[in-house]
This record gives sequence, C-alpha cells and structure tokens, in this order.
Amino acid sequence: MPPNLTGYYRFVSQENMDNYLRALDINVVLRKVVCLLKPDKEIIHTGDHMVIRTITSLRDYVMDFDLGVQFEEDLGPVDGRKCQTTVSWEGDQLVCEQLGEKRNRGWRHWLEGDRLHLDEVCVQVFQKVK
Repeated sequence: MPPNLTGYYRFVSQENMDNYLRALDINVVLRKVVCLLKPDKEIIHTGDHMVIRTITSLRDYVMDFDLGVQFEEDLGPVDGRKCQTTVSWEGDQLVCEQLGEKRNRGWRHWLEGDRLHLDEVCVQVFQKVK
C-alpha cells in the first residue's frame, strides 16, 4: 500500500536544478529565479484525492487532483504551458505524467524516512516538520 504523504515539508537541498531546467528548455531568466527559490511543500492526501501546495517567497503553486484521473493543469505561471496531467502510484512513488506541447515532462515524489524527495534527475529534498 502506498504511503500517505500528508504533511508539511521544509526545503533541505537540491542538486542539478539548472541542468535539469535547461534540458526542459526553460529560459535562462526563469532558470536563475527557480534555482534561487527554496520552496516548501504542503501535502494533503485523503484516499484517492491529493492537494500539493508548493510554497515560495515569489508565489505558491497548487495542484488539486484525484489519483489516476487525467486533468488539465495550467502551468502558465510556472513555464507558460497547459497540459493534460495524470498523477498515480508506481509502488511507493507518486508519479506525475504531463502530456502537452512539450514532451517528457513530469516528476516523482517518494519518502525516505521523514524526507520527501522530488524527481530523480534533479533531486530536491524536503524535511517533514508536521
């Protein structure tokens, strides 16, 4: 059974973010801003419904979805695109697939102890605080 990710997670570290964003064709100005941010995550996980809030000093981003159900995600504030997104479990990893004008987009979340990890190429780590 997949873990319940409910909690508030503080940013701990990130590796390879600039190279990751460059590979995704994110413009240089946005890459520099993103690399300076130290986001926190708040996750509310109730059954097959999740809300993931990414909290930064610049702006917050909220994903509100049902697991396994495709929805339109408006990433205009993030990188100017809209896509069809599906988030589901692969074992103990929460996997997001984004289909749209730009290929190979998405992410993975998984827990190691009380640390939440994001992605495998560019790794962000968050410490659970409550």
